[in-house]
Amino acid sequence: MRQWRTYSLTSEVGSADGCISITVKAIEGGTVSNHLVHHATVGTIVHLDYAAGDFTLGAEHPAKALFVTAGSGITPVMGMLRNAIDQLEDVIVVHSAPTADDAIFGAELRTLHRQGRITLIERHTATSGRLSIDELDMLVPDLAEREAWACGPAELLDGIEQRWTALGIADQLHTERFRITPIVAGDGGTVTYERAGTTVESAGSESLLDAGESAGVLMPSGCRMGVCFGCVIPLRNGVVRDLRNGEITSAAEGDGVLIQTCVSAAAGPCTLDV
Repeated sequence: MRQWRTYSLTSEVGSADGCISITVKAIEGGTVSNHLVHHATVGTIVHLDYAAGDFTLGAEHPAKALFVTAGSGITPVMGMLRNAIDQLEDVIVVHSAPTADDAIFGAELRTLHRQGRITLIERHTATSGRLSIDELDMLVPDLAEREAWACGPAELLDGIEQRWTALGIADQLHTERFRITPIVAGDGGTVTYERAGTTVESAGSESLLDAGESAGVLMPSGCRMGVCFGCVIPLRNGVVRDLRNGEITSAAEGDGVLIQTCVSAAAGPCTLDV
């Protein structure tokens, strides 16, 4: 069974050896992350899809930049810094990790800080607790003047999005989440993967992508967060619910309805053309 996951590139573009790098954290119960960290060896073959996503610096770099990250959320930001640090004039990085030793890329970030290329503000949650949004205002008094990128746990990003919206600067904020947060669980139901000849019972909190893969169905996928549309397939018939907002989508034979399986769950019996 093929497993697809999305990881950020952390290497510099156009390296002399032509190689790229990703930085993978083994998470509890993670099928792919644990395999890559603990079992992959030189010579292991992996399949790559096209690069996708909009959590990037963009073509025009801001005069002032702010990066707010926690845990492995620093990974995409490190890719940006390694490739554009010489084009960024005023950079603040606020990063949270349990301890200084737990900070991914900690040594490299501190070197950039000592060199005056970034202003690094570290928060060690094991001793100081989680960073609050009110504290962020104090740490970065001019945050309203900065283009901001934030990546980390849902609680952190929810607070940042709310504060930026309240300040009227939501258009200056770019966020990337580790995974979607289901809003409505849905009802669940019997899911038929027609061409695979597989039928399963799926809970309303389980994505159709996960349900299919668990049953051995070869499912198209990409980011697994509803961003890249690499998982889109036809809904032959039935009803599904969007895990992000609870929206219901239904289809009858011949309707030609397409759904994203990574952010859709069964809300009754349904049949997928896969």
